[in-house]
Amino acid sequence: MVERAWSAPTLGSLWLVRHAESEGNVADLAAQDAGKDRLELTARDPDVELSHTGREQARALGEAWRDQPADVVPEIVISSPYRRALATAEIAVSGAGWHLEVRRDERLRERDLGLLDGWTRSGIERRYPEEAERRAWLGKFYYRPPGGESWADVAGRVRAVLDAVQQRYAGARLMVVSHQAVLMVFRYVLEELDEAAVLRLDESERLANTSVVRYRFEGGAAHLEAAGDTSHLDRGDAPRTEEPDAASVPQ
Repeated sequence: MVERAWSAPTLGSLWLVRHAESEGNVADLAAQDAGKDRLELTARDPDVELSHTGREQARALGEAWRDQPADVVPEIVISSPYRRALATAEIAVSGAGWHLEVRRDERLRERDLGLLDGWTRSGIERRYPEEAERRAWLGKFYYRPPGGESWADVAGRVRAVLDAVQQRYAGARLMVVSHQAVLMVFRYVLEELDEAAVLRLDESERLANTSVVRYRFEGGAAHLEAAGDTSHLDRGDAPRTEEPDAASVPQ
């Protein structure tokens, strides 16, 4: 069990949910399998929709939440404004029968890959070999693609979100719907991990689509209750998928 002290007012509980499978996840996997340099997508990253499987996953998530006790159900739901995350939140909240507005926060958006957005790993190695070398030298946590963000940059956004919600929603039960790298950085911040620890965690506990991480806060401490929970997919007979967001790009 993880316990971390906070000097600011704390939440009652926090659920972190990764979005369901997106068309981008599907395109990324297809590009890697075909050995292509780029993903075949026509939409901007913020506009990428859920796949058919993703919609099934989001529905299964909501259905599994229907019987949650009233004192457990989130009171506030905040989502990345990117379509795949927002749709996941809206479908799940509706399916659970919760009468909650899904609020958007741009600080929960996907990590910006800048110049490398849409390129596969093999494509980057062929087109931008100097970037592949730079990433290998700096490491996954601190590597920032040209015009993009590193995981450390995302940590600044996550800390700002946590500071704001702990003050504004002190004692409330909060759910956040976002993206794989962003949610892994939430764990980095909440559990006060270092660079090596969060990278080991990312390697060993990669978040599947719609997986849930849950914390409760007591006595100024965060307690990790569940990590990577996908039991709702089995109950809802929905496929489990775990393609990373932009998996092919140096992460």
